[in-house]
This record gives sequence, structure tokens and C-alpha cells, in this order.
Amino acid sequence: MAKAKAKELKITLVKSKIGALKDQKATMEALGLHKINSTTVQPDNPCTRGKIFKVKHLVKVEEV
Repeated sequence: MAKAKAKELKITLVKSKIGALKDQKATMEALGLHKINSTTVQPDNPCTRGKIFKVKHLVKVEEV
């Protein structure tokens, strides 16, 4: 039998990091988001969900 593919999240930065708190900027760097409209695919796990929660007002999240 084939393995089930792990769920992933597509995260897109939709607002600028200017004016964000220092820890929020660090979180966006950890997610791999550098410029507006940059997109990254991350695994769907509690760690990633926590990072997204911290910057939820700056990003758009879609399930892949």
C-alpha cells in the first residue's frame, strides 16, 4: 500500500513586515517569508500552526 501524503499548508505573506514586532518578524523569517506575496509550503503540525497564529494578521493560509 502507498503511504498517505502528509498534509501541508501554503502560506503567503500578504501584508508588510514594516511596523511588526521583533518576534513577529523573526517568526516570518522562520516560516521562510521575506517579501510581500512570497509563498512557502510548510508541514501541517502544531509547531507550524503556532507560528501562523502569531502572524495570522499578516498571512494567508491554504491547505495543499
